[in-house]
Amino acid sequence: MTDALPDPLIALRPWEAPEVTSWRRLPMNAVDRRAGAVSLDGDWRFQLLPAPDAPLGEAWSSSYVPGVWTMQGTDDLPRYLNVRMPFAEFPPGVPAANPTGVYERAVDVPAEWAGRRIVLQVGAAESVLLVHVDGRPAGISKDSHLAAEFDLTDVVRPGERAALRLTVVKWSDASHIEDQDQWWHGGITRSVLLYATDPLYLADVTVRARRDGDLRVDCLVRDAGGALPEGWYVSGELDGQLLTQDAEFDRVNAEDERVSAFLGEARLRAAVPDVRTWTAETPELYGLTVRLHRADGTVADSSHHRTGFRDVEITGRDLLVNGERVFIRGVNRHDFHPLTGRTVSYDDMRADLVLLKRFGFNAIRTAHYPNDPALYDLADELGFYVVDEADIESHDHAHEIADDPRYLGAFVDRVARMVLRDKNHPSVIIWSLGNESDYGANHDAAAGWVRRHDPTRPVQYEGAAKRGWADPDLASDIACPMYAPLQECLAHAMSGTQTKPLIQCEYSHAMGNSNGTLADHWAAIEATPGLQGGFIWEFWDHGILQRVNDGRPAGRGGAGLHDNGVAAPGHRWAYGGDFGETDHDGAFIADGVVFPDRTPKPVMSEHREIAAPVRIECFRHEGVVLGNHQHFRGLDWLSGEWELSLADGGTRTAPAELPGLRPGETAAVPLPFELPEDGGEAWLTLRVTTAGDEPWAPRGTLVCLPQVRLRAAEPVRHTPVRNRPVEVDEDGLLVHPLLTAGPTLSLWRAPTDNDELGGMAARWRDWGLDALAREVVAVRRDPGRVSVVTDHLGPGGTVRHEQVFTAVEGGLLVEECAELPEALDDVPRVGSVFETAAGLNLLEWFGKGPWESYPDRGAGAPVGHHSLPVDELFTPYLRPQESGGRHGVRRFTLSAPDATGLAVRLDRPRQVCVTRHRGADLASAAHHDELVPRAGCVVHIDAAHRGLGTASCGPDTFATYLVPAGVHRWSWTLRVL
Repeated sequence: MTDALPDPLIALRPWEAPEVTSWRRLPMNAVDRRAGAVSLDGDWRFQLLPAPDAPLGEAWSSSYVPGVWTMQGTDDLPRYLNVRMPFAEFPPGVPAANPTGVYERAVDVPAEWAGRRIVLQVGAAESVLLVHVDGRPAGISKDSHLAAEFDLTDVVRPGERAALRLTVVKWSDASHIEDQDQWWHGGITRSVLLYATDPLYLADVTVRARRDGDLRVDCLVRDAGGALPEGWYVSGELDGQLLTQDAEFDRVNAEDERVSAFLGEARLRAAVPDVRTWTAETPELYGLTVRLHRADGTVADSSHHRTGFRDVEITGRDLLVNGERVFIRGVNRHDFHPLTGRTVSYDDMRADLVLLKRFGFNAIRTAHYPNDPALYDLADELGFYVVDEADIESHDHAHEIADDPRYLGAFVDRVARMVLRDKNHPSVIIWSLGNESDYGANHDAAAGWVRRHDPTRPVQYEGAAKRGWADPDLASDIACPMYAPLQECLAHAMSGTQTKPLIQCEYSHAMGNSNGTLADHWAAIEATPGLQGGFIWEFWDHGILQRVNDGRPAGRGGAGLHDNGVAAPGHRWAYGGDFGETDHDGAFIADGVVFPDRTPKPVMSEHREIAAPVRIECFRHEGVVLGNHQHFRGLDWLSGEWELSLADGGTRTAPAELPGLRPGETAAVPLPFELPEDGGEAWLTLRVTTAGDEPWAPRGTLVCLPQVRLRAAEPVRHTPVRNRPVEVDEDGLLVHPLLTAGPTLSLWRAPTDNDELGGMAARWRDWGLDALAREVVAVRRDPGRVSVVTDHLGPGGTVRHEQVFTAVEGGLLVEECAELPEALDDVPRVGSVFETAAGLNLLEWFGKGPWESYPDRGAGAPVGHHSLPVDELFTPYLRPQESGGRHGVRRFTLSAPDATGLAVRLDRPRQVCVTRHRGADLASAAHHDELVPRAGCVVHIDAAHRGLGTASCGPDTFATYLVPAGVHRWSWTLRVL
């Protein structure tokens, strides 16, 4: 920490010096004093220099603050790398070519601020901020994701205009510990403001509110003039209840020689009767006001807080909130927006959290830095458990930096400033020391500071796991690995050696069509003591809205966003490599549970059902058993409606009266319907919605759709019709008036991101599954029946495929058999693919839906009667790939507006996919604007379809979801509507 710096400031080259971290930068604090501040947001004069030592030019443009210059028309464009640094220099070195943004504007300092202390706050700037006022140096700050405050009292004059210059240097020694998996940007990313206080001011406020109603508020007081005046005191109130000053605390301080006359301390206490406790399910908040008084009783300063009473502790291997073991249903979240990059508005953040709440999430990890301050206010209000993570990631040089004493101060400073800013938020239940930075003495030092300053919360750090999940002598109170295989987690929990909670900081990677086995993971978590949840990677697909015509970001004045995951016409979602950079990590930036426009991906519905607060436990004795799976709340905030779906008899509904269950309780309720003797397969669904308005959802918002099967399907029988011809052409392909390409064997899918990065797609290409040669072996024609045998040849071996087409009452029966050689073990699919004539634009089906589902991601898609236009079935993952599948389909129809079309009935529930694209179309396109939809439908009926897994980063799908070698049989009927 440097207390004084020579002039000129720029000569210090602070972007290359780890020891130069601040000058005039004030200590971080948790005082809330937004009232009366002057916002400096808006257009600033701007120049982008090639390096910090480069001279200013004559030409100025403008740049909007807050915002990144990489999204505002400069030649320094966004760049994406995951692990590697964007320059070759080793820590703490930086490249000579170092984009530097110079922001200038005039500031009118209010005349009424005369005699007051004046402070500049820059909400965030990456990566080095240099402040000048009227040409004089006024401060330096690093740490790209926390605010920097500077005391400008002696460099500005109230009633006069000051020239403010903010210089932001993109690369610095600090960049080596900001090597996070996100776009590299440059600029001032959060709001800038100027505020004033009395010379006697609150320097910090620390609130400790326990679940038993005990409230303690510790205040630090300073005076800008030097020594504190005599007779000052503090007061406070909590929702109208006055707090008392702790005389014992003051007496002790008065006797403590360490307490300086330049720093005052005071403590307020209260015991709140019948306290309403804060949890993610019941986010009860109290209004707290702290006032600092002069000796005559007038108020010199005040701070306002929303306080939640709650306890966080670890007992054995359980993380407890208010004494209860809670499941952490979390997601990792970056500050991101497709038009503004790192800059997000209050409305953006609220929309993020509202959406997460509606899909069953209760926790956020602020990956991998402290998020915008407003996010924590919203988490307090809406109810989220937050793992607050420091702005430390040295991924490319992790091992060197973890024990490098040159970075010791930066580690401790960043962790400490985060804690000091966010310590009063009840939503923050865990401090994280950063991400993917190996593990060394610098982490231990930071952890020591946190444990001394805030013993009320546990500390976690994933990198400490290198020493073992159970090692007690680590800077992590929680075992928080990344992408640990489920079997390893189960083995650890059952080993008898577990010493701390196991909550994965990342456990399911949402890149493209992904998140397979999510339900399997949660079934194991809920059934296994010692496992307590985890955080999905991540919330957003970080696609930037890019203009196709010039390849530049659309920027703040972009053409707008659609609400269906697809970029607006003339635009596309850009990922790594789309801005001309040659060194990049491609679409790995697109790994969220929502698209860049915040449209939920299908996995969101999967998670909503996994996290359902009320569930159907089982069907027995002419009724069902309901269970309350919440930790703190009853079911009175929910409404229900029963829905009975019969395979052959449509849908029936009836109101549902939910029983008064406390958390963890179950109760039997009678069936709402008398099950008809006919109608085939039957499923009962409980549609659960909000009974009234919630802060995150209006009345009637869907909460979950628990379901149970009441009756199994009966076998389908067919009656052959011998006198009806079956037409097959010379290539052995079925000829049908509604088909433009008859059904043939399909073993290939357009590789998902998991397929590509997990190595499966390369193996499938080596086997030739994307281009098998089809040879007709035999065609036998009988009255009303034709059999066709074909061989499908590729480098991986030959697959024998037999089709038998039989005319039956009502249509055509297709019986198929494929025999895969042992070498072709673990293929993407085995099934039929055909193409239809144009005009069949509506799909109706009985099976799982209405959203996309796959064999290892189908828990959130209830069985029922569903209907969607064909064009809405496809899921536009940023990089085109296999999508749009529906699992467990029993039958479907494809129809035109006049109700003509075709109907298919399957021998048993199968994977079906209907889209406008062939697999080859998808596999050859990098973006969706390159795809040309076909006029007809491409229809896949799969006997077996491989699970999705998360192998782009993490474990592949389970063995039970693989498609093995050997014989596969399936059949289906085709009829004309």
